Amino acid sequence: MNRTIRAAMGVTFVLIIVFCAVIISQNIGRAWKIDVTGQKLYTLSDGSRAILGKLNQPIKIKLYYAKTAAMKGPDQIRFFNNYYQFVRSLLDEYVRAAKGMVELEVIDPRPFSDEEMDAMRYGLKKFSITQEENFFFGLVVQTQFGVEKSIPIFSPNRQKFVEYDISYLIDSAITRKKTKIGVLSSLPIMGDDLSGYMAQMMLMQGQKPKPAWMFIDHLKSKYEVKTIATDTDGINDIDILLVIHPRELKDETIFAIDQFILKGGRTIICVDPYCMAASANQKPMMGQQPPQNQSSNLAVLLHEWGLNMPQLMFAGDRNLAIVAALGNQRAEPIIGFLELEPGCFAVDDPVTAQLNQVRVVFAGVLEEIQAGDTDTKITKTPLLMTTNRGNKWKVDNVLELRMPRPSELMKKFTDGTEPVTMGYLVTGLLSSAFPDGIKVEAEQPEGDKKDGTETEKKTITGLKQAQQDCAVVVLSDVDFLYDQVAYNKTLFGNTVVGDNSAVIFNAIECLSGSGDLISIRSRGNFDRPFLVVDEIERQAERETAEEEAKINAEIAGFEKELQDIFSSAKAGEEELIESAIMQKKKQVELNMHLARQQLREVNKKSRQKTEQLGIKLRFANMFPAPFAVLVVAMGLGIYRSVRKRHYKKSNR
Repeated sequence: MNRTIRAAMGVTFVLIIVFCAVIISQNIGRAWKIDVTGQKLYTLSDGSRAILGKLNQPIKIKLYYAKTAAMKGPDQIRFFNNYYQFVRSLLDEYVRAAKGMVELEVIDPRPFSDEEMDAMRYGLKKFSITQEENFFFGLVVQTQFGVEKSIPIFSPNRQKFVEYDISYLIDSAITRKKTKIGVLSSLPIMGDDLSGYMAQMMLMQGQKPKPAWMFIDHLKSKYEVKTIATDTDGINDIDILLVIHPRELKDETIFAIDQFILKGGRTIICVDPYCMAASANQKPMMGQQPPQNQSSNLAVLLHEWGLNMPQLMFAGDRNLAIVAALGNQRAEPIIGFLELEPGCFAVDDPVTAQLNQVRVVFAGVLEEIQAGDTDTKITKTPLLMTTNRGNKWKVDNVLELRMPRPSELMKKFTDGTEPVTMGYLVTGLLSSAFPDGIKVEAEQPEGDKKDGTETEKKTITGLKQAQQDCAVVVLSDVDFLYDQVAYNKTLFGNTVVGDNSAVIFNAIECLSGSGDLISIRSRGNFDRPFLVVDEIERQAERETAEEEAKINAEIAGFEKELQDIFSSAKAGEEELIESAIMQKKKQVELNMHLARQQLREVNKKSRQKTEQLGIKLRFANMFPAPFAVLVVAMGLGIYRSVRKRHYKKSNR
């Protein structure tokens, strides 16, 4: 065998070994992935891992992505290629963390194929690219029991919440029971019961039963909704408790709410320092005074969680005030009527991240205070707030709000320097507001009752602290759910106004999942800035600004000299003045030319710094691999040389 054949065989064997090594490293390396991103974008949160750890049945995840169609589409479609790679990598983490309980199938639905028909059957959104090609980018979760949940489209504006959406889909797919919502309210938001004898009597007497509020009707279409009496002493058999305007509740009822929360019951509480919906539903009879108290508060519970809502104090913001006409008055900004806009919502929480417009009416102020139990770890996440120019304002008497005069209310407001919060998500191991229980009247037999004697009381105790993480959403407004604020009446029925109802629906959706789902937050910011480059540019701008300030000062000085020459001119000296002016003008132009040269030098230095940084980054990306190969080659060369000399010595 000559040297040429041996060399060819050696090259062939090297190529085979390299190819096999690449294949093996790809398969083995998947288990050795390291997330080096600053915000751990490719690492599952503890909440997702806990949900996967509770899987008692295998599930299948189908990721539909029209990769072939995307390559033919416009730039807006090709953008999804990077998004798809991120979602695919994240789903691989789900498969790895599930330890065999999750099967992932990636499908590229081609035109007129069974996969395309399945994608449309699952409700995935279709976008036509050409006459034949359609674009899909969605996900389907299937269980062994035939449950199917889907994400119709991975929208770019939900990219920060991809993990939350996937985990919520898995959690809701394996939870087969329908979520039960209990509504406890001092307002008739549930409407009149239209069944039974009482309904027939009302119709016979020509009375029209009061309908439920619109958001309640929408809740009933998706969840099982039941009424909780305002004098209840126990709350059971529900998943989520919705407390709306809890006005003048008994201690037994407040204690029942407290214990429901400590047992892990998810709760949404809407309190209000002045509820306009209450006045609309409590019209006084002829000769009677209107109700004085239209506020609601659960101060004893809020204080235990580290929150406080002062009475007759409201959130205001001149930039958010709605311009409206009250009665026969002219239209003007009303400081108590606010239209919250992007920037007023927590962008890292699923409850409020996608909101755009929410109207509140005389919303209260939620202040953070020292919690009742200093050892309890409570996390309070602001959800709704004003802009930085917001502030709190107060009235002396509730009568000022019955027939409000916008101009007078505006005088009570002054611009602030930091946002005012109107909503919180409270999570953690909460403590009871009644650690020693409550005392209630003990029931006595009829024969033992005596006139003129005090009623015996007994103490009811319960949990002093939660054994698992609790989750409570606290909002300082009730009117934002009222039909006249949250909906508009049209010829085609009631239409939604802004995102008012979305606040409560998002909160219910987030709370209806398992406790592990609450801990999943935003994946971080994908549009990460180049911090070093930005700092270089800011430094250059500062240097430029200083140079410009000096130049402008010099120019102002020259202009002042010209004015002084004009003002000091005397009759018969016109030619001399013109000559002096021309000389000064030439001098100013020369100085301005030199100044512009200095500015160009500053900008040139800034550009050079940025370019040098780019060269360093390219060098850092390109140099290590060849350097490592060179080091290995040199090591092998030295090793072979040593072995060769050793072999020659041993054969002598």
